Amino acid sequence: MIARTAFTLLCSISSVAAFSPTQHGTTITINTKKTYQQFDGMGFCEAFQRGTQIYGADGLSSANTERVLDLLLSNTTGAGMTILRNGIGSSLTNPYDLMKSIETVTPASPNATPNYDWQGTTKPGFGLDNGQLQLTKDAIARGVRTIYSDAWSAPGFMKNNSNDSNGGYLCGVSGIECSSGDWRQAYADYLLQYFKYYEAEGVAIDYVGFLNEPDLNVTYASMLSSGQQAADFLEVFSPTLEASGLKTKIACCDGSGWEEERSRLEGIQQAGAESTLGIVTAHGYSSPLSTPFSTSKPVWQTEWADLDGPQTYAWYYNGSTGEGLTWANHIQQAFAVSNVSAFLSWIGAGNTTSNSALVLLDGDEVNVSKRLWAYAQWGRTVSPGAVRVDAHVRSSANVTTTAFQNKDGSVAVQVINNSGREQQVTISGLQTHRWSSDLVKSYLTNNDHDFDLTAQHQWSRGSNIQSHIPPLSMITFTTGS
Repeated sequence: MIARTAFTLLCSISSVAAFSPTQHGTTITINTKKTYQQFDGMGFCEAFQRGTQIYGADGLSSANTERVLDLLLSNTTGAGMTILRNGIGSSLTNPYDLMKSIETVTPASPNATPNYDWQGTTKPGFGLDNGQLQLTKDAIARGVRTIYSDAWSAPGFMKNNSNDSNGGYLCGVSGIECSSGDWRQAYADYLLQYFKYYEAEGVAIDYVGFLNEPDLNVTYASMLSSGQQAADFLEVFSPTLEASGLKTKIACCDGSGWEEERSRLEGIQQAGAESTLGIVTAHGYSSPLSTPFSTSKPVWQTEWADLDGPQTYAWYYNGSTGEGLTWANHIQQAFAVSNVSAFLSWIGAGNTTSNSALVLLDGDEVNVSKRLWAYAQWGRTVSPGAVRVDAHVRSSANVTTTAFQNKDGSVAVQVINNSGREQQVTISGLQTHRWSSDLVKSYLTNNDHDFDLTAQHQWSRGSNIQSHIPPLSMITFTTGS
């Protein structure tokens, strides 16, 4: 039998031990030689002026601004988010819940010189672009690695309905002829100018989306598009972006659901335009995430939340749509079944009566939902650039898992116990990324714990890891320092 090293038990809830071959309960076998998709990160959005709420628009104090930023971004006290999704405005004005366009004067024609205006919200402390620019700078300072800017619509004068809301199509794509002409190049130039404003502020935009939920006609900023019509714009946008010298890559198309996006991707593929994309993006609303897309491009789930349920802070109460355990399962299945490379929440923090924000703000009150700590189980333990590795569960339908190997060789294994009983779990197949031993840590989330370190010990090469997972709980095991 391999000698065991004494370990420090930080919480009585969970114990971890290295032990030899006798195994009971559920066995999880890790195979780091069998790899899947790259992990790009966890993220959130503060579009439609939600960023101004973080900076005090509704009474949040400076101290709580810092607290909220840390909750979302810190890798030691928060969720460790590394992707920020911003909204590119299209509205002529910017009362609350609208995103102002950088071009509010309608040009005489698509070829006329545009009249750009980089103002956004100018109230002191909010910064430009409806609070998003300041948030972007603060997020980068706290470790955000990737900026994704997405346009919900082109400005109204570029569309066949002359409105940035209520659907409508970009003038010039297949089947859409406008008396004003073809606005595809003007829209490409518009997006490029937005990037240049950010570049002048010292911020590089990594990915750009030109559509958001193009399958929906809604009363807020929106623009309809089929896959073929998206390809028609890519025909113009891709060379324009390439000629600019910017390193920004194109994302498409943020379908409102998994199958809605699959349809648009297939249309882009049939048109021969898939090579112009950097990533494929989809939401989880209209249809849930399911079988992977047939593409060599990384796939991101870029927006999903509980939009209809009441405000819920619990990890588990009755299995409702807004609980933390529900979202832990959504995230895990997205990685394990749908092969996504990133998973983003709709709103990180905001003042809302719905359940859509991870951190709910009310004046200067900060209410943290357990959904945030579901995101932390991956955001805090898996680094961008890691790869998902094979993790096979034997003997329990109630225990599910994912596993990732970071670039430094360390491994994170996320284990969810969906049953009402404690589960004994054995993790086998792990190898140390040092010569002989590793420090193994376990982090617990349930109704009584957020992302709490429960145990750590020295683990010897070739031994297994055993733990008792509390009912309706999640633990991530990490190897490394």
